[in-house]
Amino acid sequence: MNTPREPRHLDLPGGGSIDVDPSSGTAVVRVGRLARILSLDEALLVGFRRFHSPWRTTLARTLTRAGDASSWAVVGLACLSTFTAPGVRLGLRLGAATGIATLLGQGLKRSLTRARPDVSIVGFEALAANPDRFSFPSGHTAAAFSVAIAWAGEPYGLGPLSLLLAVGIGLSRVYIGAHYPLDVAAGAVLGVAAGLGSRLLVG
Repeated sequence: MNTPREPRHLDLPGGGSIDVDPSSGTAVVRVGRLARILSLDEALLVGFRRFHSPWRTTLARTLTRAGDASSWAVVGLACLSTFTAPGVRLGLRLGAATGIATLLGQGLKRSLTRARPDVSIVGFEALAANPDRFSFPSGHTAAAFSVAIAWAGEPYGLGPLSLLLAVGIGLSRVYIGAHYPLDVAAGAVLGVAAGLGSRLLVG
């Protein structure tokens, strides 16, 4: 019977390091100042584990599902189906915002290829399935914040409500272990830019 091999940590000159997990064959390289930032990012993520409870996990999973692309598509179609000027504007802004956020986010993800926490951290398990392999930035957060900016100033308190939802979605992505805090922060910035872009496209 094969005995599981222990993870290895190697320090490099200049403050860098390499963490190797023999069981999965993965290696994470961290160098210099970036290493300190990523280490803090990882520590904050792991620190979220202390807040886990059954009801919080249920809430986080619900918020994450609310931030799925399919959920935004349903909301957008519902707005368009009203066939009213305000409803069509809301639907078009939502579609433009989430579309821009998705294009920018996926471009960054595939350029930077930061691994998900459950791949980078030995023994770490996410509380929900990941939609893809890459972590930076958070696509759910980007889409949610893009809608919040796109709907800012709309009637019925849609702006503040969508902003509150966006914050909840972002926190849920860290809570369930799908993203690091830095991924979510970057997603929020990206979402703001996408939301502003949607307002320029749809008056």
